[in-house]
Amino acid sequence: MSSLSPADFSAVTAQLGREPRSVIEVAHRCTCGQPDVLKTSPRLEDGTPFPTLYYMTCPKATGAIGTLEANGVMNELANALSADPELAKSYQQAHEIYLQEREAIEHVEEIAGISAGGMPTRVKCLHVLIGHALAAGPGVNPLGDRALAMLKDWGQTGPCGGDDRASSSN
Repeated sequence: MSSLSPADFSAVTAQLGREPRSVIEVAHRCTCGQPDVLKTSPRLEDGTPFPTLYYMTCPKATGAIGTLEANGVMNELANALSADPELAKSYQQAHEIYLQEREAIEHVEEIAGISAGGMPTRVKCLHVLIGHALAAGPGVNPLGDRALAMLKDWGQTGPCGGDDRASSSN
């Protein structure tokens, strides 16, 4: 079901260390020009429900995001979420936008009403939140935007190839 160009398919395969599954399109490109976020089908080709609409592929980005998670940024963002009603309202809106975007592709009963990354009340996965922020653009996912602002531009160190493969389940 991949609608990737041959060059993008090769790049993402190198990034992941395997062929990508159920890809709809490249949702964002790194400053190096390579795909770093894919838009994926809400149901994988084998029938498995897959709630992660925006999937990070760049090993440099996923590694940097993993470092944020290991350094407690999820707790920091969760505390901000619980302390700021306006932030919570914006995060709820990000959840609703995410669901609308996924539902526009396909209704999957098993994941109906469930977004990803902990939205709308928790912070569970920065990879999902940053992927959503990159794909949707600034101002849509406030916690994704905040976490993204903590990262250096991973594309400045060269192409997002498969040299530092991150573990992945897509």
